[in-house]
Amino acid sequence: MAGGHERSVKALREVWRRAENSLCADCGKPDPDWASSTLGVFICLSCSGIHRNIPSISKVKSLKMDHWDDAQVQFLAKHGNAVTKAIYEAHIPIYYYQPTYNDCQVLREQWIRAKYERREFTEPGKQLPYSDGVKEGILWKRGRDNGQFLPRKFLLSEREGCLKYFAKQDAKEPKINVKIDVINATFQPVKIGNPNGLQITYLKDNKTRNIFVYHESGKEVVDWFNAIRSVQFHYLKVAFPIASDNEIKNRLTRNFLKEGYMEKTGPKQREAFKKRWFTLDHRRLMYFKDPLGEVFMGSRENGYSVQKGLPSGTQGNFSWHYGLTIVTPDREYLFTCETETDQLDWIAAFTSVINQAMTPQEYAIEAYFKFKS
Repeated sequence: MAGGHERSVKALREVWRRAENSLCADCGKPDPDWASSTLGVFICLSCSGIHRNIPSISKVKSLKMDHWDDAQVQFLAKHGNAVTKAIYEAHIPIYYYQPTYNDCQVLREQWIRAKYERREFTEPGKQLPYSDGVKEGILWKRGRDNGQFLPRKFLLSEREGCLKYFAKQDAKEPKINVKIDVINATFQPVKIGNPNGLQITYLKDNKTRNIFVYHESGKEVVDWFNAIRSVQFHYLKVAFPIASDNEIKNRLTRNFLKEGYMEKTGPKQREAFKKRWFTLDHRRLMYFKDPLGEVFMGSRENGYSVQKGLPSGTQGNFSWHYGLTIVTPDREYLFTCETETDQLDWIAAFTSVINQAMTPQEYAIEAYFKFKS
């Protein structure tokens, strides 16, 4: 008996060590130490919790703490991440967002359920709820003035190339009509205060506007997210016919480079520093007040830089002591962070943007910012 157990443990370790099984099959996190005995995939602890919520599909066990019998080990050896992915991820639409371990719970859960429970990607040409080119339904939208969430009708149309929402369900004219090529969408459960919270950002007159929404159903809100990506993809295919699918995919919805609280002082640099929530969306550093504030982040070759610390003689009162300074051709912006880690993370994020050359479109945006100021 002991010899049989040792052989089983050795065989399990050999399968576990395969290169294909070195990353979580669902989110890509390194060194997974759980596996599904019914699907044959190696997964991380976080994804194993999602699998555990679909017991009719997946039975999960720890690779370190649980006993695996010979039949289960043989099943893992026969399958593994590569074979199982070839089945359940055979026909993923190019525009479908495949989350990583850095993404929020609702994205990862619906990705796992889409693969194994709904089997959305096992057949070619399958009709999917986000692939029709049109989507209509109710989302709970946060009011600009009172912050209250109310149900609003939304309509996404590939034919019209836009996203609309209506203040009343029976309204004939939309409250807002946004072109699909200026939209970004990203999940923001903490900021919105709902696990299914989605932030839709768009440009209007070169200004960033936000729509904060959620839906009670995780599946429905993720379907909306992928429907936006689907419509964007097909719109860009027409607009840029010589671009490859992967080039277009990289222009779809994107996650913000960094978010979090910093303190900021005003242009005279004598005002008290005020705590604001900041979002770095590529070259736009946005901070939330009324109205939305923005700082354009250009390139180093055009006179933009970020420096650790504050200028000597800074007079404004601040409660956080890890300062940084953004230098632009027109002025300096002063910020403080709560911790040194936050300070270094923000500096790294700003540096990554500043080190990139600007596109012609970004030069036009920079000119608008200068004109506005």
